[in-house]
Amino acid sequence: MKRPMQGMELLTDLYELTMMQVYLKTGIIHTHAIFDMFFRKNPFNSGYVVFAGLEQIIDYLQNLSFSKESIDYLHSLKIFSDDFLDYCKSFRFTGSIFSFQEGDIVFPEEPIIRVEAPLGQAQLIETALLNCINFQCLIATKAARVCHAARGRQVIEFGLRRAQGPDGGLSASRASFIGGCIGTSNVLAGKMYGIPVKGTHAHSFVMAYDSEIEAFDNYTTVFPDTSILLVDTYDTLHSGIVNAIKAAKKLAASNKRLAGIRLDSGDLAALSKQVRKLLDGEGLEYVKIVASNDLDEYRVDELLRQGAPIDIFGVGTRLATGYSESALSGVYKMAAIEKDGRLIPKMKISDEMSKGTIPSRKNVYRYYTTNNTMCFDIICQDDEIVLDGDVYDIKGNRFTVEKDFISRCMHIPIFQNGTLVYAKPSIQEIQHHCMNSVQSLPESLKDLYSPAEYQVYISPGLFRLLESMRTAIHNNID
Repeated sequence: MKRPMQGMELLTDLYELTMMQVYLKTGIIHTHAIFDMFFRKNPFNSGYVVFAGLEQIIDYLQNLSFSKESIDYLHSLKIFSDDFLDYCKSFRFTGSIFSFQEGDIVFPEEPIIRVEAPLGQAQLIETALLNCINFQCLIATKAARVCHAARGRQVIEFGLRRAQGPDGGLSASRASFIGGCIGTSNVLAGKMYGIPVKGTHAHSFVMAYDSEIEAFDNYTTVFPDTSILLVDTYDTLHSGIVNAIKAAKKLAASNKRLAGIRLDSGDLAALSKQVRKLLDGEGLEYVKIVASNDLDEYRVDELLRQGAPIDIFGVGTRLATGYSESALSGVYKMAAIEKDGRLIPKMKISDEMSKGTIPSRKNVYRYYTTNNTMCFDIICQDDEIVLDGDVYDIKGNRFTVEKDFISRCMHIPIFQNGTLVYAKPSIQEIQHHCMNSVQSLPESLKDLYSPAEYQVYISPGLFRLLESMRTAIHNNID
């Protein structure tokens, strides 16, 4: 079950609406325009970003209309005219969306989503689009990094209690699953998105009974096939694991198996080694060791480098909150607007060179080796594809494309003239696509500490356009 983004028409910044009113008053609100969503730098010192959040944008656009309550609220602000409120009453999204697929790998400066719509519509959706995409890309990327650090061991997300509110918790659970986690502790996310739900028990459960062994026996009696016992409430080695072994042997006597034990404090590397030795010494080799306690990709990598025999990592706060980055640097900028029947490219030139934009309607082509390893991307004008020849990086340096690369256009149609034309995949299919995308990355880009930089180039035609527009703008300023 999925909850559509209904009643979200006011999930926007006020200036989107005030700009729309000016567009209406000046007669350009229905003018065809093109906007790009892109980001400026990779988070977490990562070599890549996982694209996530597209399904929420689809639901938002399909349900985007102004209710009477929303119209009444806007009227109460006493800044909107009657003709603008009449425009809002009949509002529907009739534009086109072209986008990467969820689970694709994306890089700075390339247009992830291209919006082609009447100017007022394209303007209104900016805030919600950035809100959905920026956060889920951040968390999906974090999850992919944690799962890469885990080297094939399972990762479970359980950060709901410290996530940024209920909506942040739901989005984090969804994005974490896309990034590679096998499940979530978030039951509502399981219901809404079809994510497997996982869990153990709390320290309070152990303390609710007269003894630790009583707590363990009660839990395994009720859940004989799925019990994971938390063993650090009192003393991990002298009490917790001893009682967990007793509970496991009682289960084994009834032809059941204890699923695992969980370590949530202390020296996880040393404790996991000692616990593994004790379990194996009692013939309980099948009991898994789950570890938690403020884990992230660096801590997971460190534990495995120390030889910790941990089977499953429970990652909460530092995954669901996107620690240590507060946000993805995603932006939404105009690339072109129609005038007198012609599409006029537009670009922003800033005092900060890093905040400029790339003009025109664009596609992104990804180039692979014959063994499906990603090599580089090229941003092209929509009527252009570079099979071989010279291209340019952002700074104007030249690179020559050889003929033996395999190319793929990354933009696919999502909406055409307001109609959804994209068959939404299941979240399991999105996760599978993400895993394949990460697999196609060069190993140097997946390095947690000093990743290589993936090259995103600009096609010759687009580079010439960019240079000529930059010159023209500077000349007009002069």
